[in-house]
Amino acid sequence: MSELTEIRWHGRGGQGAKTVALLFAEAALATGKQVQAFPEYGPERMGAPVFSFDRISDEPITLHCHVQSPKYVVVLDPTLIETVNVTEGLKDDGAIIINSPLPASEMRKKINPTKAQVFTVNASEIAIQTIGRNIPNTPMMGALVKVSKLLKIEGVLEDTKHKLEKKFRNKPEIIDGNLKSIQRAYDEVKGE
Repeated sequence: MSELTEIRWHGRGGQGAKTVALLFAEAALATGKQVQAFPEYGPERMGAPVFSFDRISDEPITLHCHVQSPKYVVVLDPTLIETVNVTEGLKDDGAIIINSPLPASEMRKKINPTKAQVFTVNASEIAIQTIGRNIPNTPMMGALVKVSKLLKIEGVLEDTKHKLEKKFRNKPEIIDGNLKSIQRAYDEVKGE
């Protein structure tokens, strides 16, 4: 089997962790990849910690279990670092991408020790400026595209545009704002 890439998304209810895992998987599917995308949550409410996962491969994916050793971890809410072990199982050759205005070197000091690369992007600010609301999911997808190199940004933007047009056809500002947020985070994500 070719390399199976696993991704874990950390967020809070209402931040779009489930939605972005699905969007990322659908963009990968559009390129011919095999995918799985699924959330893990119980009776959580708005603001409660949630997890979502992606698996991407060139071959059929036969696993049907939780993601134990992700190559990439994406943290939509940096306050989760204080209560959740966001680096749990993260591969040494992987990366963690955190929504934060702080540089990656500062965020490394705040998380559990990891040999993985650390990246940051101020996805909340990008979302507010481009979408008008602090929903950091699509900017964080742009950052993941840049860091992981699993997909090409042009394909992700095109696929996301088509998906959003179905849901927001009468709200072009939402479509445009999300596409701008993806591109900005792709351009602005920085690592140590």
